[in-house]
Amino acid sequence: MNLIKKLAATALLATSLLTMGCGNGQIASVDVMKVMEDAPRVKTLMAEAEAKAKEAQENFEKEYTNKPDLTEADVQKAQVELQRKLSGINQAYTAQIKNRLDVVLEEIAREKNIDVVISNSAEDKMIFHGAIDVTDDVIKKMQ
Repeated sequence: MNLIKKLAATALLATSLLTMGCGNGQIASVDVMKVMEDAPRVKTLMAEAEAKAKEAQENFEKEYTNKPDLTEADVQKAQVELQRKLSGINQAYTAQIKNRLDVVLEEIAREKNIDVVISNSAEDKMIFHGAIDVTDDVIKKMQ
């Protein structure tokens, strides 16, 4: 699967360079995993998401723990509802982080006259040489 992702990214990169003209395009890379670990705004949003998830879990436990009159079906229905709520919290905060990352990457690309930005994590290298690493710039802007 990773090989397919790498091949697709390489094809996208090659196509981008061909449409820009050989050698004229600026390429940047960003380690998204490092951004997720180090960016203050991401940490804040993740803490908020964890707090909301914990609150939802506590509300579930208060409402459905030690209630002998509940049927197994009622408990299962409540568990499904809790999972839906937790999934919604996760999706909402993931979307906020992604949107902020997209805005920051677009700003940096405009400022540095970059044509292509590729995710290039330390664990899954796609570019080994020649790209401008904008990871630290992204972390600074994600305040």
